[in-house]
Amino acid sequence: MSVSKLFHSFLFLLFTGLTLLVYVELTQQLTEKADQRLSDFQSYMNLPRTWPSDGPQLYSQIESQAKLQFFQFIHSTDSSANLTKGELNFVSDHPLSPLFQQELPDTRTLEDGRLQLKLATDDLTLNALTQFQQFCAFIWAIYLTITVVFVLLMMKNKRTIIYASSYVNDLSSHKYNALESSKLKAEFKPLASALEHCRSELKKRDEEFAKEHERLNKAAFEDQITGFATRTRFTQKLESLSAEGKSQIGLMALIKASELGIINDSLGRSAGDEYLAKIANCIRHSMTKYPNSDCYRISTADFAVFIPGLVIKDGLPFVENLKAQFDEYQQTINNESIAHTGLVPYEHDSEPGKLLSQGDTAVSIAQTLGPNCFYLHEKGKNDDLYGDTKWKESIGDLINRRAIKFYQQAILPCRKDAKIYNELFSRFYNSEGKFLPTATVIAMAERHDMVVDLDKLIVITTLKMLIENPALTGSYGINISSSSIMQETFIAWLKALLVKQRHIAARLVFEVNESGMQTNLVASYKFVQTIHSVGAKVSVEHFGMGFTSFKFFKQVRPDFIKLDGTYSNNIDTDTNNQFFVKMIINIARRLNIQVISTSVERQEEKFVLEKLLVDGLQGYYVAEPQALQNKAIS
Repeated sequence: MSVSKLFHSFLFLLFTGLTLLVYVELTQQLTEKADQRLSDFQSYMNLPRTWPSDGPQLYSQIESQAKLQFFQFIHSTDSSANLTKGELNFVSDHPLSPLFQQELPDTRTLEDGRLQLKLATDDLTLNALTQFQQFCAFIWAIYLTITVVFVLLMMKNKRTIIYASSYVNDLSSHKYNALESSKLKAEFKPLASALEHCRSELKKRDEEFAKEHERLNKAAFEDQITGFATRTRFTQKLESLSAEGKSQIGLMALIKASELGIINDSLGRSAGDEYLAKIANCIRHSMTKYPNSDCYRISTADFAVFIPGLVIKDGLPFVENLKAQFDEYQQTINNESIAHTGLVPYEHDSEPGKLLSQGDTAVSIAQTLGPNCFYLHEKGKNDDLYGDTKWKESIGDLINRRAIKFYQQAILPCRKDAKIYNELFSRFYNSEGKFLPTATVIAMAERHDMVVDLDKLIVITTLKMLIENPALTGSYGINISSSSIMQETFIAWLKALLVKQRHIAARLVFEVNESGMQTNLVASYKFVQTIHSVGAKVSVEHFGMGFTSFKFFKQVRPDFIKLDGTYSNNIDTDTNNQFFVKMIINIARRLNIQVISTSVERQEEKFVLEKLLVDGLQGYYVAEPQALQNKAIS
């Protein structure tokens, strides 16, 4: 907040406080006067005397002693002696009258009847209002005077600051005009001296700045996590293959860090960055025999390496060494795989688009071969079609063989009444028993319209596992694709299956990605209603990343929402995340939806999330995923 706004705020609060003090003082005086009036009247009424039994006569006698706002006399036996005059609730026309309302009621029983009255206080209220208006006029006249003087002074200083700012802008553009010291007088003299010193120093340091600029320009094209060149340099390298106009051959390796998404979700961004940095070190170690090679990080999880002067058969030692590096690293983190590599040859006339397509195809084929595998794209072989066919065959094969294994990760309940579940992670393996990258399997299944069959496999295998293994108790969450829940045939199949196994269905929680469900709220609502009709529940994962989350919240009404892991990351220091999570929890409570925080990695994060009253916690700090060994999936 600027000094001007801060001063105005302080001044406004100060004079508002003075006004409140005046109001409090006048209110206290009014109350004292009113109490005294009521006390005097009650003393008069308490004197021993015989009161008239007729209402009009009684009114005249009391009215002679005190002005009345309201009078009512009700005779015990003779209703003709009753009298009611005045207003019980008097309302003044003055707009500020509610500030000084006073009620002076008196109710008593006389010999012949019951008397109820209120003493008039309009003269006291009017006097208090008049004084309050006079004080306010005086106080706020002073406020306006001070404000006008301050604004004039600030305008003068602003002109001086504008000149100084303009001069600084000129210096940044290497314009060294003479400083007009007459515009920087009095308290701005130190600023004038500093600007003059800056002008002289900048002239001497132009060459140093030029060198620094060159260094920063180089750093801008270097990835901070891996130290490799960025996508921009990679694009320039591809363009140079045809721009140099000379004969050249070599190899391009594309390396996909296939586990980045899983590591980010389960361990957090910092662990994902460390994972990428370790892959970069593996690549560097494998490149020691190829000093002329160039390394790039071309996207979030993709790397590229150019090795000039080699043909495809010469690249085999490189990819074998790289796989050995990945295998060794895999043992240290106990992960399913590290990365997959595709190797393709290039020539001086290679088309960048086609070369990248071949590299992507080679990586896709490598992923079907098992953890950390590689594939060499031989020239002349139609691997583009082969890569697609290979994936389609691999997915069809694992569906037929039911080649799926489950890992479970416990979710820690934070409240006694919270009914939480364990999440099941699906892992797929090829005919050789080697695990395939889960994200790629699902992506390829969607590409080949096989994701519904894949989701059916997950559901059927889960049901069979729970039926044949009574030792597995509690509820289990299974992930299904958002594209499947948009298909009525799949929903009908799922309902028919779960109706037959209601006792098992009641233990199932279907987890679906929020972004996918938001593409069709109507279909998502029907899915949730169908799941609820058979006794199962629905959980929305990666919640909070979409722009329509609150509308989605209200319309779809899931049983659980799992906050995206970015909201747990450093929540102990990130007040913005704390505010968002608290707001989500408050809304969810009203809708009877339970909130689960994911990617909890540190004790500090756990403590903060518990204080925010989330219903459950999931992450490596709480519990690591563990393989389920059971006959249903063996």
